[in-house]
Amino acid sequence: MKWIKAFFILFYRMWFYILVAVPIIVLFPLLLVSTSREKFYPFFFKLARIWAKIVLYGMGFYPVVKRLAHLQPEKSYMLVANHTSMADIMLMLAIVKKPFVFVGKKELAKFPVFGFFYKRTCILVDRKNTKSRQDVFYSAQRRLKQGNSICIFPEGGVPDDLSIVVDSFKDGAFRLAIEHKIPVVPMVFYDNKKRFSYSFFKCSPGKMRVKVLNFLETEHLEQKDKRALREKTRNLILETLEKKRFLVRTTA
Repeated sequence: MKWIKAFFILFYRMWFYILVAVPIIVLFPLLLVSTSREKFYPFFFKLARIWAKIVLYGMGFYPVVKRLAHLQPEKSYMLVANHTSMADIMLMLAIVKKPFVFVGKKELAKFPVFGFFYKRTCILVDRKNTKSRQDVFYSAQRRLKQGNSICIFPEGGVPDDLSIVVDSFKDGAFRLAIEHKIPVVPMVFYDNKKRFSYSFFKCSPGKMRVKVLNFLETEHLEQKDKRALREKTRNLILETLEKKRFLVRTTA
């Protein structure tokens, strides 16, 4: 019985990468054009949302969202969430309609197919390189002026220890939010670790619940407040996860 289960899990994992790659290959000409100029980014974002939903629904993942606050079309935001799965990127794209740009580690650019467009559309950061971290702020400023929001997973990666509920947060997202006076939008991803964990045998189809918490305003904050903002955001996400409460349910 264990061998049968292992076979299906292996197939399920392989199916994920097929779903990631095939739509990109099919849409390649459109993706290539839409990433050739930053002014085409809104069109690319629409394609990215289609891709994300193909992956999620193709895996049997169903986003279910509760929103305590709603994004306004004319404003920019700093989107943050707990990071537990490769599916976090797809889920964020699926539930947020307003165009945003990911800030992510440059290592993901090495992934075949996906990495080609990742490095053309995202703000890449090498956390070991001080200049790279500084360049992020200039790139983010340019994207914000274009009307986009920014998304960062402030844990900086998925913890190796899967027993950790929420790892410590890094400063970058909160420094950027204060610098550009944009609200922080904390989001709680309840089920991604269960649905598609980095632990090979921990995966299953089902609901992916998301709670969008009340925004944290930064208009009156200074850089000296970034650590307090960072910890407040982390505590909100951690406390929400630990309470495990998800009451009002509306589909994304």
